[in-house]
Amino acid sequence: MVETTPAEGHLMGTGPHVEFRVEPSGYRHWSLDVDGPVATLTMAVDEQGGLVPGYELKLNSYDLGVDIELYDAVQRLRFEHPGVRTVVITSGKEKIFCAGANIRMLAASPHSWKVNFCKFTNETRNGIEDATANSGQTYLAAVNGTASGGGYELALACEHIMLVDDRSTAVSLPELPLLGVLPGTGGLTRVSDKRRVRRDRADYFSTKAEGLGGRKAVAWRLVDEAVPRTSWDATVAERAGELAARSSRPAGAEGVALTPLEKERTATSVSYRHVSATLDRGAGAVEITIAGPDAPPADFHRADFWTLAMTRELDDLILDLRTNELELGTWVFRTTGEAEHVLAHDRLLLDNAGDWLANEIVHYLKRTLKRLDVTSRSLIALIEPGGCFAGSLLEVALAADRTYQLDGVFEDVDPDADPAALTVAAMNLGPLPMGNGLTRLETRFLGDGEALGAVRDAAGKPLEAADAERLGLVTFAPDDIDWDEEVRIAVEERGSFSPDALTGLEANYRFPGPETLETKIFGRLTAWQNWIFTRPNASGPDGALRRYGTGRRADFDRKRV
Repeated sequence: MVETTPAEGHLMGTGPHVEFRVEPSGYRHWSLDVDGPVATLTMAVDEQGGLVPGYELKLNSYDLGVDIELYDAVQRLRFEHPGVRTVVITSGKEKIFCAGANIRMLAASPHSWKVNFCKFTNETRNGIEDATANSGQTYLAAVNGTASGGGYELALACEHIMLVDDRSTAVSLPELPLLGVLPGTGGLTRVSDKRRVRRDRADYFSTKAEGLGGRKAVAWRLVDEAVPRTSWDATVAERAGELAARSSRPAGAEGVALTPLEKERTATSVSYRHVSATLDRGAGAVEITIAGPDAPPADFHRADFWTLAMTRELDDLILDLRTNELELGTWVFRTTGEAEHVLAHDRLLLDNAGDWLANEIVHYLKRTLKRLDVTSRSLIALIEPGGCFAGSLLEVALAADRTYQLDGVFEDVDPDADPAALTVAAMNLGPLPMGNGLTRLETRFLGDGEALGAVRDAAGKPLEAADAERLGLVTFAPDDIDWDEEVRIAVEERGSFSPDALTGLEANYRFPGPETLETKIFGRLTAWQNWIFTRPNASGPDGALRRYGTGRRADFDRKRV
């Protein structure tokens, strides 16, 4: 998971190079046991298994490395274990479920590490909820010991929370009273919006460091049931069985193994089979090319099916660049290949929407595009001859902050080429919603039903630049004389602006429309946490994160701002 030299590896420096590709045989912190329709994910964090030196992962506390394993396990359960209908998350340590994010790791981490860590953890929690909502794999939190902070937030991501009732075990969100920060992975939002805890009770709970347990935790809706230790194992098994019985997950289906990704990484490039990236450090930019499928699809029940393989590669690339390349602030997307092949793959998946694997592939693509939406990088899409921005790949262009489509062809390169075109298709009209619950087209044309209707009417037709610009699908449509200069100016201009201000600008414009649990987490909560992490009250030399565990109280600046 981590590739680093000792000189690079300390969190106070630039940080290690993080690798997100893991396999169950290499897990240090989680174990996965499958027993028919019920799988159990047991958290037993290796105290000496921190991603980098400098802290111990005591009390089942976690860092990014622990969550990378959890993300991998959640993915494998969806693809490799179609027979699993209930997933029980529990602890392998006595009297402690999870103490949340490791405090010493957070205190020693640079700001960017803390923010990226919280974002990835949020996305993993959202993936758990997505599995419950869309895959027939219901997550049950068997909280067999105290769950505080991020540990309780992990439980909150599950559909059903069981708490051992032993007069000492509690759930809590102690970040505000103890650390001067907020529960950074959705705790506040899930308590109010998902658990429907009354506002005054939520306020009290989030300022009471010791939390609540037993019948009061149930009465306040913080958990679903409190169970004595004497009947714990039997009751967890019974509840897991009940949840499994509700699932529509298929019986007897064969899973698809998520084989190791083939990846080559150098100082200037990242390459997979279908996705590649060129790192231009001078320009502070990354040029990302997604290659469409070579041929129409034959069958999607295999790991190398283009949509699944490409999505896995794009997912890994986003995580790699987001975590390891902080100064490459502009991502420029291109595609190559035949649009009809992309559309044929889309049709095959949508025509087989009732098949568990087709469903998983579409939802995985949806989650990966959402990861792109919440990435704090400027996104530019370039639609050129020989590209295949159609259907599922058009979503990448629709996710971009700005889109350029060449009007015609490059006369001095290939005057006989087909002009640059894009194609709206069924995959753009519902299956891949954003975090606001709307499609990217609905978000683009928010409140403009006439414009959205015109785009829907044009679905299935390759649209050259003039038509795409008329319909509002691209920002600019330069001809080949102006193309290079327009693109160069756009990239250079983006690189000249304040990265902080750009992040705020992009996050505001990307999510108009309804506010949802997801947009609250990534828009409101993440923005506030991002700011709070930089404040001296939390991260200064006398702040709560620094003084935690020293026996000395934090020295707060008492001014409200």
